Amino acid sequence: RGFRCLVCVFPSPDVTRSLIITSPDHMIEKAKGETAYLPCKFTEGPEDQGPLDIEWLLSPADNQKVDQVIILYSGDKIYDDYYPDLKGRVHFTSSDLKSGDASINVTNLQLSDIGTYQCKVKKAPGVGNKKIQLKVLVKPSGTRCYVDGSEEIGNDFKLKCEPKEGSLPLQYEWQKLSNSQKLPTALVSEMTSSVITVKNATTEYSGTYKCTVSNRVGSDQCQLRLDVVPPSNRAGTIAGAIIGTLLALMLICVIIFCCHKKRREEKYEKEVHHDIREDVPPPKSRTSTARSYIGSNHSSLGSMSPSNMEGYSKTQYNQVPSEDFERAPQSPTLPPAKVAAPNLSRMGAVPVMIPAQSKDGSIV
Repeated sequence: RGFRCLVCVFPSPDVTRSLIITSPDHMIEKAKGETAYLPCKFTEGPEDQGPLDIEWLLSPADNQKVDQVIILYSGDKIYDDYYPDLKGRVHFTSSDLKSGDASINVTNLQLSDIGTYQCKVKKAPGVGNKKIQLKVLVKPSGTRCYVDGSEEIGNDFKLKCEPKEGSLPLQYEWQKLSNSQKLPTALVSEMTSSVITVKNATTEYSGTYKCTVSNRVGSDQCQLRLDVVPPSNRAGTIAGAIIGTLLALMLICVIIFCCHKKRREEKYEKEVHHDIREDVPPPKSRTSTARSYIGSNHSSLGSMSPSNMEGYSKTQYNQVPSEDFERAPQSPTLPPAKVAAPNLSRMGAVPVMIPAQSKDGSIV
């Protein structure tokens, strides 16, 4: 009787078989730029006779965003333009989805692709679904190694290893590549840190060091050369810098003084030359002087008497007056007037010809 009861409680699997997804739920970690394979394989039951529908949904890491359909198979057609952020980057891996493989590939992964992906398969009356959590990590890259401080004996300084980018958590590992790879005892405990602190440095620390930084999706490395040298003559260096600065200032002052002096000399020469030209009187005209001289003689002839005619007749009319005579004002437009000789017959004197002046100033 007990055996019969067991048979009744556990029926045959063939009787209860329906559509199920065989791929387990799990989490996938991939590096940025790589391709993520999201598996979703299923089997059908004998009673699942309806049309096959496959749907992939994305629940973004940002909880404020609603679930998004990223790819769909329905009516023997594929629709993959639902989600703009994944358009052209999500594809079914199988060319025959009815064979039981609804897996997809997401190419050129970006940080925005992080989230929970859900595969839903429906073939009435069977329905199945599964979830896959996808994490996109950034490989360490652009790692830089450098010394922070003065590499001199007795000084304290640091060796630093800094990647430009990389998803946490990051692991660091230092190695000494030279001097028989002998590490100073004080550094052994810090070889797994991003920063190594060196105190009271000696020449033992000199050598080539390599730092490797890694996370779950990749690694990167860098090298540096450390040379611990004796202290430099700092006092002499500072004194030399001060002297050089003073000499440069003196040279600048001399140049400024010379330029200012030259400008003053040029200004003075221009002022003196201008004053000399203003003090020189304009040259006198011979023609104007002669006209003034003849005009004065004409005026004097009108008042001559018989008693002084004899002395006047001895005057040489061809004599050119000197330029030392002052010019008399004379209108340039009016022709010189002819002076009439006095009636000497009444006075018992002999008439004398009076010289006249032409337009050009000569005596006629």
